[in-house]
Amino acid sequence: MSIRYFSDNISFCLKNKREITKWLKIVAETEDKKISNMSYIFVSDEQILDINKKFLNHDYYTDIITFDNSLSDTKIEGEMYISINTVKQNAKEYNVTFENELHRVVIHGLLHLCGYNDNNPKNRRIMQNKETNYILIMN
Repeated sequence: MSIRYFSDNISFCLKNKREITKWLKIVAETEDKKISNMSYIFVSDEQILDINKKFLNHDYYTDIITFDNSLSDTKIEGEMYISINTVKQNAKEYNVTFENELHRVVIHGLLHLCGYNDNNPKNRRIMQNKETNYILIMN
């Protein structure tokens, strides 16, 4: 199992990496998955916009973009790009701590790799409920 954390052209260092890695492993196991290889890359708003345009043909900012590289239904492999700027803005907007919002976004990416989608209101509700429940495990 390999979970790696990087920052690209921004000054950001994830706190409690070991604790977050254990948490992600528990969440994956709860979803009947095993983490094979995952990378979280922390980027700026400009970088997330570039990635969104280049790979998804979307011309807007977002908090996370998940690329699923899994080759099996049970082993998770993927890359998640997280805009630290947007996470900070969302934390203020939703009146939560930066850490809480970051944890929500981190788990959101993992849930995508577990097969969940947020492409309609029903699926979005399911993902949000799972995010909330898994954040409670972390806190």
